[in-house]
Amino acid sequence: MLFENITILDEDIEVRENMYVGVRGDRIEYIGEEKPEEDFGETYDGRGKLLMSAFYNAHAHSPMMMMRGYGENLALSDWLNTRIFPFEDKLYPEAVYYSTLLAMAESFRFGIVSSSDMYYFSEEMARAVIDCGAKANLSRSLTSFVPGSIKDDPRFAEAENLVRDFHGAEEGKILVDASIHAEYTNTVDSMRDVADFAKEHNINMHVHVSESRSEHEECKGRHGKTPTQLLNDLGAFDTNATAAHCIWLEDEDMDIMAEKGVTVASCPVSNLKLASGICNVPKLLSKGINVAIGTDSVASNNSLNFIEEMKVFALLNKERREDPTVITPKETIYAATYAGALAQGRPDCGQIKEGNKADIIVLDISLPHMRPVHNLVTNVVYSASGSDVVLTMCDGKVVYKDGIYLTIDIEKVMAETENACKTILASL
Repeated sequence: MLFENITILDEDIEVRENMYVGVRGDRIEYIGEEKPEEDFGETYDGRGKLLMSAFYNAHAHSPMMMMRGYGENLALSDWLNTRIFPFEDKLYPEAVYYSTLLAMAESFRFGIVSSSDMYYFSEEMARAVIDCGAKANLSRSLTSFVPGSIKDDPRFAEAENLVRDFHGAEEGKILVDASIHAEYTNTVDSMRDVADFAKEHNINMHVHVSESRSEHEECKGRHGKTPTQLLNDLGAFDTNATAAHCIWLEDEDMDIMAEKGVTVASCPVSNLKLASGICNVPKLLSKGINVAIGTDSVASNNSLNFIEEMKVFALLNKERREDPTVITPKETIYAATYAGALAQGRPDCGQIKEGNKADIIVLDISLPHMRPVHNLVTNVVYSASGSDVVLTMCDGKVVYKDGIYLTIDIEKVMAETENACKTILASL
């Protein structure tokens, strides 16, 4: 495909107008001001449009689509124990398959092509991602309250099978991570086992860290260490790791993350909704920590609208620090794109650059709420809406265009997900 006469955000998140971008196979082959001589097939009229990198969701629980709006106005512990955990106990494979497909459809609609997903029924999730042509870093979230090794637990076997059957599948679209759900849901033995598992298979780690004040302080009471310090001592950060939330980090925690190259996945909307707190993104960035953006699940966020997530991400610390200069629009778009791709172990993604994977979105910038334009980067973060995404391309394949889901039977997926939700609710 050849995008003609289109405005782009280039690899440095700089605006370049009247450009040509040529995609062949799964790669961006050409970016220039002149129309290329070679034939790239179908052409796309880019007038009034912006081409930029697609988004990488650094922390998600996609099958929780069925719980959208189910546990409202509850604190995190009540939300988990009275609503979410009882519902999840009734999940079954087909329900997870269709709810994952629904999450992928919503992701495509809002420009997300790849999600770091922490959950279970992992094989069904992998099939859904493959069937619709998305990308994902999948991890079988592991918990254990029983002293001793977790390696004989069937859930650990599911994680091992996921690595064996799907790591690197679909020419690398599917990557498998290890996952310690959190310190408060695991014993020291089980956390060490999962950390060793990640190192043995040279895969990423994905873990919840210091999401709530009580989680953070109770860990110090149990172990005399913060969650970050304990996880680090157990080897959880000895591989490429993503730590989700990280609201209550202490200075030593940030120093550990900087030293170990840990990515922080900030989930601003979910954290606000559950009143968990605000991640100190400016301080993390000042220490050189890679900060990406996650949605968390729609059970605690209610949507996968990534442009909305970017706006909240950019605004929160301005209020917290009483400083309107922190978190610039460029830093925000970087967090939503390349920082997320790096967190997932996809260094050839997340930038509009020749030779990179063709993960591309197109926004309609001709609409009234995008005018006038003093700074287009600023408009993308503060003025744009998720509904402005008119095309989403993943690895060179268009998966969403002008309201049409090209790889998903959206009516069937919505109906099957709603039926599964009704079945589960009837059993509670």
